[in-house]
Amino acid sequence: MQTRKLGGSNLEVSAIGLGCMGMSFSYGPPKDRQEMIALLRTAVERGVTFFDTAEVYGPFINEELVGEALAPFRGKVIIATKFGFDLSGSDKRPGAAGLNSRPERIKQVADASLKRLKVDVLDLFYQHRVDPDVPIEDVAGAVKDLIHKGKVRHFGLSEAGVQTIRRAHAIQPITALQSEYSLWTRTPEKEVIPALEELGIGFVPYSPLGKGFLTGKIDENTTFDSSDFRSILPRFTPEALKANQALIDLLGSIATKKNATPAQIALAWLLAQKPWIVPIPGTTKLHRLDENIGAAAVELTSDDLHEIESAASKITVQGDRYPERLEKMTGR
Repeated sequence: MQTRKLGGSNLEVSAIGLGCMGMSFSYGPPKDRQEMIALLRTAVERGVTFFDTAEVYGPFINEELVGEALAPFRGKVIIATKFGFDLSGSDKRPGAAGLNSRPERIKQVADASLKRLKVDVLDLFYQHRVDPDVPIEDVAGAVKDLIHKGKVRHFGLSEAGVQTIRRAHAIQPITALQSEYSLWTRTPEKEVIPALEELGIGFVPYSPLGKGFLTGKIDENTTFDSSDFRSILPRFTPEALKANQALIDLLGSIATKKNATPAQIALAWLLAQKPWIVPIPGTTKLHRLDENIGAAAVELTSDDLHEIESAASKITVQGDRYPERLEKMTGR
């Protein structure tokens, strides 16, 4: 597995990371703990060194899972986690939970995450969503304090807008921005990616496979359990899934030529955009893990990229990526 550096920092990680959320949360009931521990350890054996979790996944149980699974590899892997949701209420789902990035809360989360992850320092600590009630300068200042105390190494933001990124970066340099980015969610290209390049900030796309859609295994007949987050997403209605099948056809045609899968082409396309982009596809299945890792070896030529761009420009993706309430939490 090749490695990449996130932006101008010295944080070096595997070119493809592993998003761990779905092991405990959001895509149906939590998966078998021992099976997920085995999968995480296999990922390390396959060369993955970058793992993504968050306090709110579960809540708490995903960090505990990742902490237990990766304990034998301490110092050899990078674990990213996140703060920013208010988990004091009875409904602790992101979106249902409110936001809380007050400095005292950030410090409480850091201490709790250190214990659950069984580490002495958090490698990368993201603000999960921008909190409009707390100035971003206060948030960056709180993380800066944690860095000075040796509890955190790197600061990150998630789904932040350009002005917020600039203001935060002026207080405490940001190592990485994590936001959704894929062939069917290209919003960051307009303003965010140029700003990241200018400031020397790495980019970590989550849902790089479109929450599973870009694997080509989901169509308008796919049904989602009520415990599956996709059941409330406008882009996963049968009508939208049918309309967006054109993207799968495009990926499939390139995949056939490259002796690859649609998912591998989708990930290879992201890797080809910038050398400081590190996607974090999530999976709970070993064969998918191997497929995703294999994407790092798929080389897309300039002709391939031009062909994808030309075809994709003619496809209008149908359906918003989030319901309005959740969409309002992004891009601030």
